[in-house]
Amino acid sequence: MKFGSPLSSELREKYKRRSVRPRVGDTVKIVRGEFKGIEGKVTKVLAKRGKLNVEGVTKEKAEGGASPLPIDTSKVIVTSLNLEDKLRKAKLGER
Repeated sequence: MKFGSPLSSELREKYKRRSVRPRVGDTVKIVRGEFKGIEGKVTKVLAKRGKLNVEGVTKEKAEGGASPLPIDTSKVIVTSLNLEDKLRKAKLGER
C-alpha cells in the first residue's frame, strides 16, 4: 500500500517535496481528530492499514491500562525526519 504524510513548510522548502512516507523515529504533529495538536515520535508504522502509532496517543481499556491508538497517515504533518538510514538520506537529497 502506498501512503505518505505531508511535510511541514520548513521541510518542504528544504527537501523540495510535499510528502514523505513516515518511519519510526520521525516526529509528527496530529492536525485532525480527537488528538489534534499533539506532537510526538512515531513508535510503529502499520503499513498494511496506512496508519501509525504516535507517542502519547493512547486509549483507556475497559479492564484498565492503555493501548496505542493508530492514527491515519493523512492526518499528521511530519515536523522532523529520522535520517539515520543512509538510503533515505540519499533519496531525499537527490531532488
